[in-house]
Amino acid sequence: MTNLSMDVNKVIKKCALTLGILATTTSVANADLLQDIKDKGEIVVATEARYTPFEMLEDGKIVGYAKDILDEVLRDLPGVKLTQLDLPLQGILAGLSAKRYDFVVTSLTITKARADKFSFTYPISSAAVAMLKRKGDSRINSPLDMAGKVIGGQAGSPQVQIVKNYEESTLIPERGEGVKRIQEFTDYNEAYAALASRRVDVVPQAIPNLAPIIKERPDLFEIVQPAFGPDTYYAWAGRQGEDSASLVQFFSDGIEKLNKSGKLAELQMKWFGFTMDVPTGYVPEPAS
Repeated sequence: MTNLSMDVNKVIKKCALTLGILATTTSVANADLLQDIKDKGEIVVATEARYTPFEMLEDGKIVGYAKDILDEVLRDLPGVKLTQLDLPLQGILAGLSAKRYDFVVTSLTITKARADKFSFTYPISSAAVAMLKRKGDSRINSPLDMAGKVIGGQAGSPQVQIVKNYEESTLIPERGEGVKRIQEFTDYNEAYAALASRRVDVVPQAIPNLAPIIKERPDLFEIVQPAFGPDTYYAWAGRQGEDSASLVQFFSDGIEKLNKSGKLAELQMKWFGFTMDVPTGYVPEPAS
């Protein structure tokens, strides 16, 4: 082979490689998960259906405040079938990263650690944390009374981290000791059962989640106010990146629409018995 032929072959290979890279780049740039969902006529979302009254199982079906919001938002995707998976919270975001589903529709506290890896929608609810105690337990009257007590919570939940932060910033400096220990459970239903059976002293949880517990068992539990820790909110999450950006914005726009129309407040009254002011039009900066 002559030197000229070798040079021509090199040029051809280089051009082919360049064209291949450009084609791949263009394909990635044009990827749009929302459009893909419309084209295939199905959206797959993941939910942890053990978080009353946001998401729970009733006669084998997922119901709750968040499910009602989801159904309302998806009215703007006519012809698209919803496939909703019930999965444990502990692995739900890892599954999103692995692209096992399109979106996570479960009540996720907006935190810095999560916001670094995922894109949040506008909030659907407050997630301000208060304490649940056994009714009549006179030892516990404020968040400071968690000092020396056994705390129950869900493994991997932000509420557990909020307790740890509060312990370092407030309990130890003001009371000279932290909590006795934090007992972590698979879900909050187990934590509530442990509180009822005196295996833990307190279960810190978001106020919206505690409202139905008090309604169902006013003879057994009561809420200790005020809330403690930073202002926090619940939202849903998608993957970061341009391909998922339109889907995240679609859900945010739907939530904002419900907020402005008053439908969100209506659903809050239905499921919580009270309404909450939540930011709309933006994702609040997480405090921790």
